[in-house]
Amino acid sequence: MVRISVLQHAPEQHLPTRPGDPTPQSRNLNPLMHPFARARERTRALNAAKMDRIFAKPFVAALEGHVDAIETMSKQPDSMVNIASGSWGGDVILHNLTTRQITKRIPQAHKGKVSGLCHASEDRLLSCGVDRTVKLWSVGNSNGEGSSTQPLNIFPGKAAFNAIDHHRSDRLFATASNTVQIWDETKTSPISNLTFPTSIETITALKFNLAESSVLASCGSDRTFTLYDIRTSKAERRVIMKFQATSLSWSPTLPTLLLLASEDHNLYTFDVRHLDRPTQIYKAHVDAVTSCEWSPTGMEFVSGGWDKTVRIWQFKDGKGAQKPEVYHTKRMQRVTSTLFSGDARFVMSGSEDGNVRVWKAKASEKLGVITARERGAIEYRNKLKERWSVDSEVARISRSRHIPKSVRSTDKLNHTMLEAARVKEERRRKHTRVGESKPKAEKKKFVVAEQA
Repeated sequence: MVRISVLQHAPEQHLPTRPGDPTPQSRNLNPLMHPFARARERTRALNAAKMDRIFAKPFVAALEGHVDAIETMSKQPDSMVNIASGSWGGDVILHNLTTRQITKRIPQAHKGKVSGLCHASEDRLLSCGVDRTVKLWSVGNSNGEGSSTQPLNIFPGKAAFNAIDHHRSDRLFATASNTVQIWDETKTSPISNLTFPTSIETITALKFNLAESSVLASCGSDRTFTLYDIRTSKAERRVIMKFQATSLSWSPTLPTLLLLASEDHNLYTFDVRHLDRPTQIYKAHVDAVTSCEWSPTGMEFVSGGWDKTVRIWQFKDGKGAQKPEVYHTKRMQRVTSTLFSGDARFVMSGSEDGNVRVWKAKASEKLGVITARERGAIEYRNKLKERWSVDSEVARISRSRHIPKSVRSTDKLNHTMLEAARVKEERRRKHTRVGESKPKAEKKKFVVAEQA
């Protein structure tokens, strides 16, 4: 009698439990049994990186209506679809991102340039201009271009206004001209002036803090950046910088973090508790950066500049700055205003050619309905790219961007100039006595002085 050993398998481990379920797959997780597993995974990572670049088509739509350069934009709070834009021609237009139609047009809202816009509430909009007036508009029951275009209130000023922002909860708003002023919606004159007594600059931008709403930040034409407290009605701290800051934005998730756009082609993040140096420097623009704004998630921010490009940066606290996403078109001129949508999926840019352009925040993201299987495949490819990001070929494909020839040549020239300055500094320090010339950290070069 011969005894024969037979391999036995449980049928429930190899058959679907319910009709329609996928058939279970048997896998041996021992890496020694799969000598080509890493090679196969690397190939998949390369294909994932290539697919990401193939499907990178960020442009969504252009919202027309303005006949002059767009100066400023504002999104409606607690809304995903409504934004307002103001132009140099004095017009204010409200757009619907879903229908891509004009919901309300206010022709000649101001005599001259509309320099600032902000939503006071869901149905009220504040605008300011170089005609020395601030106007409060009703935009709640906008039913087309024929609706009422008369302001609810007009606040006269003594100088041209450059920016405006509304308090998060109270019926207060701040304006920027040659001084920073706090206004009450129920009064026609400012209730307080916050500027330093010795200040002679023109305030170009200002924003209320999103968490501590009594804190206000502004930047001026004399290369200053100032923090105010409306409870004390005075300026608390001031920083004199090497170059002028053109725009600023508070982080929605880190209340002490502030983003500054500068004329030296860079962006800076500051911790307002330590203003002696920026926490991070973001370098990619080849001309002055004119606008910046945080994403509602606080994980990324957008910037626009005179180099005719829109750039989206990933924010990673404590880690080095990565290369940003670059958006551009042939007809887009200097970008003067940028904005994130309320769901952080889209970016809006306003430029001197009079168009509000809508872009995808993630260039290769698919719009429309995504099935569970597609979502699983997308997450798998993203994880592969993240795991193999240290591979030189995967990293090269992920970094590759099509950049206009003028921007690329200017970038090369800037790198040459910066390298020449670095070599000159090294040689100067080499031919001086030991200890007389110490190298200065890059982050310390931006701040010249701090005043309290």
